[in-house]
Parts: sequence; C-alpha cells; structure tokens
Amino acid sequence: MSNPRSKLVILGIGDDGLTGLTESARRILMDADLILGAPPVLTLLESVPGRKQPLEPEMGLALKQVREGLSARRPVLVSGGDPLFYGVARYLCDRLGKDQFEVVPHVSSMQLAFARIKESWEDAYLTNLAGRPIESVVDRIRTAEKVGAFSSDECPPSRLARELLERGIDYFRGYVCENLGSPDERVTQGELADIAATEFDPLNVVILIRKPNRPDRAYSGTRHRLFGNPDDAFAQSLPKRGLITQAEVRAIALAQLDIRPTSVVWDIGAGSGAVAIEAAQLASQGIVYAIEPEPGDVALIQANAESFGVPNVRTVVGRAPEVLAGLPDPDAVFVGGTGRQVDPILSAAYGRLALGGSLAVNVATIESLSAAYHALKGLAGAVSVWNVSIARGIEQMDRLRFEAIAPTFLLAVTRREPPRD
Repeated sequence: MSNPRSKLVILGIGDDGLTGLTESARRILMDADLILGAPPVLTLLESVPGRKQPLEPEMGLALKQVREGLSARRPVLVSGGDPLFYGVARYLCDRLGKDQFEVVPHVSSMQLAFARIKESWEDAYLTNLAGRPIESVVDRIRTAEKVGAFSSDECPPSRLARELLERGIDYFRGYVCENLGSPDERVTQGELADIAATEFDPLNVVILIRKPNRPDRAYSGTRHRLFGNPDDAFAQSLPKRGLITQAEVRAIALAQLDIRPTSVVWDIGAGSGAVAIEAAQLASQGIVYAIEPEPGDVALIQANAESFGVPNVRTVVGRAPEVLAGLPDPDAVFVGGTGRQVDPILSAAYGRLALGGSLAVNVATIESLSAAYHALKGLAGAVSVWNVSIARGIEQMDRLRFEAIAPTFLLAVTRREPPRD
C-alpha cells in the first residue's frame, strides 16, 4: 500500500531569512528535499540543505514547476511575506486545488509597514501599483482615509506622489517603508512634495494617511452626467459619506420630482448641493433654490455649482420653514434635511407646491421615516415609499468585493388638489 503523496508547503519568509521564522517553520525548511522560490528569496536560505530550484518569472512555467514539485517527498515553496496576501498561494490554489497545499504564513510587508508607523490597516485601501492604470489607482486614493500600496519599477513612490499632487490631492502625509525586516530597514515620512523629490529602494511599501478634516478633491476626470453623478464628483463637507444624497437615491428622487426645463425647484437642507445642481441641469431654463443653514455648506454649494457650470442655482442661507416665505412657489421640492421640524417643513413646502407638482423626502432613520410618512399621508393621501439599500462593487487588490452604503428611505407625493386659499 503506497503512502499518500505529501502536500507542498507554501511558506512565507521575511527579509531576515531564517532568523525571523518560528521554530516549526525552520524545521519544515530543514526537512525539505526540494525548495522552490524566487531567486532573491532562495539567497536567504544558503544554509538550508535541501535542493533549491529557482521559480521561473513567467507564471505558466512556474505553475509547471510546482506541479512537477508535488512529486517530491517533502516539497516547499518559499514566498516573501504572507503567501495569501497578494502572493503566490492564491494563484496556485485556484489552479491546482487547495488540497494540494499547506500554507504557513509570515508577517506580510504591508502588515509590517503599518505596524512601523503604528496605524491599523483594517480600514485601508490596499493596492499594488504594478500593472494597474495609475489614473484608476489615484482616483481611488482620492476618497480614501488610509492607503497601503506596493510600489513598482514603473510607479515608484516618487511618481505616485507626483501624480497625486498634479491632481490637487495634497491632503495625505506619506510614509515609505523600505527593506522591512532587514538590517537596512528604513521608514521615511513627509509631505507628498518631499516624497516626490526622493528616490527609494525598490523593496518598499507606501502608506498614505489623510490629514485631519481635509475633504476630498472633487473628481473631474470625465464630463458630468445630467443626473446621478458619482458622489465624489461633488466637493463635500466632513464627515464624508453621510451628508450627501447618494447617487442612486438622487437618481430615483429626481425621476419622482418630474422636473421640466422651466421648473422652479426647492432643495431644502441642500448640504453640498448635489440634488440642487442636478435639478438645475434638468431645469435648464428654470431656477433652483438651495436652502441651507450652514455657511460652510453654502460655500460648497456655490463651488459645486461653478464646477458644474449651472448658473441657475440660488443659495438661500437659513432654516426652513422660516426662509421659505420669500421664495416663489415651487413646481418640485426635495427635502434632504428636516431636523426635528418634520411637520412644519413638509406642511409649508406642500402648501406652496404647484398643482401637479411633486415633493420627495430623503430620511435616514426609522423615526424620521415614520414622522415623514404620517405627515405626508395627512397632506397628500397617497405616499410612495422606498427603502433603498445599495452595495457598490470596489476592487481590493485584485479581487472584487461589495461595500454596502447605509440604507436610506425615500418618500414622494404629488399634489392632486389645488392649494387652499
């Protein structure tokens, strides 16, 4: 009866070689009769007796070597860092089957880099600059709070920093971690301008940490859509991703508002002005009043309106319902913020709404949904309600995953009866 074939062990190793391994990992290497690995990694194992075979750089040929290596008595493949973190293990398991391998991880260079600067990396955008269009990477960095990037020969840290600065993305502090785990390890930190002017060792990890209270640079890489523009096409207040009506909700709301070219529109609680600006594009011959009490957000509305080229947005500084009295009657009303004054705001807006006009309300909590629903039910009778739950696909390293945004509620009514005298 033949013995079952041994599994190939994929073993992670750092730049410090055998010294940085656990006793059990060193024992696996010392017992191996075949050791596969990239030439720079194999040079760390000169004292290990097993036969060493350099892996071919072309993945198809390397896969053939690994398949042949499975016939050895105790085969091992050494890989830098964690073989499952953007390493060779996932590639091999996907093609040859997970049951052919055992994986013994080492601390990845990305993990080491974040540890060196004492920052968590669980919420960071992680990427590899090799073989990726720099435009897509830079655009993803633009909205991130933390970034960890493996640099490449084509895109070293200096080029990444220059690409960011050329797009006005100057709100990160940079760290370049070189030769992690080796005697010549070095961590350099500084402004992006400093990093852009410095050369680094090819073995490095770049970390970017956003400076406090710095908003995203608005994206301007493509022409604007009529409506449903990406959230990050608008300059936004902080904290981000909560004070803007999401693109998908915006698209539904604007469809329900049925805005015509000559419409008069109110956007109550306009925030950064995303709804007001897209409404202004639809009401190209009309006018949109963006009502917002916070002076900082009023400035953002004006900046976004200028960026989108919509001169028919008028900002109104103040709180509804008090400031509504001086405005012309609307054909459409969007309410994005009511605070505690749900009934007064909705009653005042609906009372001024033109016959056949529509009113849409976006709220984030169950309590606000209940209050808005009962208020609109009493005003208009029929109320349309949506629970909008969106998950957007994003790339994380070389995999696609979905990131859920907070569920939100949309309500809409149409005025069927003429206003009361």
